[in-house]
Amino acid sequence: MKILEPLKALQEPLFARLYFAQAISLLGDAFTWIGIALLAFEFGGTQSAKILATALTLRVIAYILFGSYAGVLADRINRKMILIITNLFRMVIVFSLAFITNIWEMYVLIFLLNIFNAFFSPAFKASIPQLISHKDKYGYAISLSNTTWQLLGMLGPGLAGVVAVFWGSRQIFIIDAFSFILSSIFVFFIPFSFLEEGKAFKPSTLSAIWGNTLYGTRLLFSNKSIRFSLLMELVAAIAGAQVLVNTVGHIKIDLALTDKDFGWAMTAFGIGATIAAFTVNTIDVSKNKTKLIIAGAGMISLSVLLANFASYQILLILWIMAGLGQSFASMPSQILIAENISLNQQGKAYGSHFAWSHLWWAIGYPIAGFTGIYLSGYNFVTGGLLALGLLTTICFRRFIIKPK
Repeated sequence: MKILEPLKALQEPLFARLYFAQAISLLGDAFTWIGIALLAFEFGGTQSAKILATALTLRVIAYILFGSYAGVLADRINRKMILIITNLFRMVIVFSLAFITNIWEMYVLIFLLNIFNAFFSPAFKASIPQLISHKDKYGYAISLSNTTWQLLGMLGPGLAGVVAVFWGSRQIFIIDAFSFILSSIFVFFIPFSFLEEGKAFKPSTLSAIWGNTLYGTRLLFSNKSIRFSLLMELVAAIAGAQVLVNTVGHIKIDLALTDKDFGWAMTAFGIGATIAAFTVNTIDVSKNKTKLIIAGAGMISLSVLLANFASYQILLILWIMAGLGQSFASMPSQILIAENISLNQQGKAYGSHFAWSHLWWAIGYPIAGFTGIYLSGYNFVTGGLLALGLLTTICFRRFIIKPK
């Protein structure tokens, strides 16, 4: 079956170790995200949208500030070392989240956690081609990696809900801490020689670092397909931020439901994203990337637009559609980088992509927080209209206005 073709990447034994390291880490991340959402509601109640938007904005600020430099390091020093060190630091930080008593402590720990996330992600993505012996499996490996991210995002909320019921919401963070230890063990068994570039690390000047960062940005924006895909990620981020920031308040306050119902809503979002992630590579083979990206951005925008007026059961359906749209709009750019940018430059490209894609979320999260606090009852409508307006503008400039 074509839908299962991404699993062919696991025929590569070294990539399989990297993949399972990612899978375990991502399962813990899903627990942590739900824990942070519940902490935001615990600390803020009706102000949870503001707290959660601030926390998630700090998350992407860390990515933006450090993501591109992390991409430079991923091209210069041993990636295995980067993956293990960042895992161990994240373990300590996540464990600490279980014991905080103030909002500011949560903000500080989230910022620190995502500094190390920013160094982990480009190193992980740039490691994939080094562990795949056949170039035609790059797309499958990237698709499988993203599918796993979505799948565990689906399973994580349900498992986190079980933990919260039997042990308490704070124990979610302790489980996540152990996940980083297991992830590091898998990375440890990848030989050093497969994840190094063969050049000694030399301290870079600030100008050299920014030179590499700007070069990675030029690689992305000089390619028409990658540039369009990256701009569509902005549309998906504005709509997706509404889902991530305002769902917990909408369900627990507007609909007067429970943590369990919140978990099911986020599971619905993950189901849609997982279906899309398993099928995106098959659609990509048919050379329909642009149509797929536009369809995805439109799906998530329309789903968010209708959410304020939907019953809980209809909201679950809308969130499945939103999850489909999120993946279809966001995943192709990573495949395009693997297809269009040379292997020795992919660390810089993925690092810059990491920073730019998270800059979009840094725009989307404050908008979602603002609408959640000041436009309660119409927050999803506002976010959906903004996303649709931006989608229309980008497509108009791409397909209607011809360059002179």
